[in-house]
Amino acid sequence: MSTPPFAPASDRDIAVVSAQLGRPARGVLGIAARCACGNPTVVATAPRLPGAGTPFPTLYYLSHPAATAAMSRLEADHVMVELQELLATDADVQAAYRKAHEAYLADRESIEIVDEIRGFSAGGMPTRVKCLHALAAHSLAAGRGVNPIGDLALERGNWSPDVCECADYGV
Repeated sequence: MSTPPFAPASDRDIAVVSAQLGRPARGVLGIAARCACGNPTVVATAPRLPGAGTPFPTLYYLSHPAATAAMSRLEADHVMVELQELLATDADVQAAYRKAHEAYLADRESIEIVDEIRGFSAGGMPTRVKCLHALAAHSLAAGRGVNPIGDLALERGNWSPDVCECADYGV
């Protein structure tokens, strides 16, 4: 199996992600996307967390507070309902979303196959729009054109990885 393309996390990256999350980062394998300034935006997380070995299906985890807030605003504004309607009525979006689901699974399974989460990706893929945070994280990690719903969420949000909105994380 090959490993998905993401940069290893440095000690500073782990400290920044911990500050972003407001808790110690767990199971970080690498940084899958960065802000324009270089700070982590999306962390790649182990499919099985260290310690008790809890299965963790969310390989691509949105850590940047401004990005997280932007996705939360979209969810509060019921954008998920609109995107779910688009998914239900557009065959091209359905096909692309299924491919995004399969790509997500392939990325995670290239690291480790965890029976408890096998076949489950993130964000409701492939049939629902459940979490814009996870879908945007996948789009940022995989690149534009892989996850159509994540791409649309990023387009609709009021945050961009090309404009730094990082706090002073003190690290």
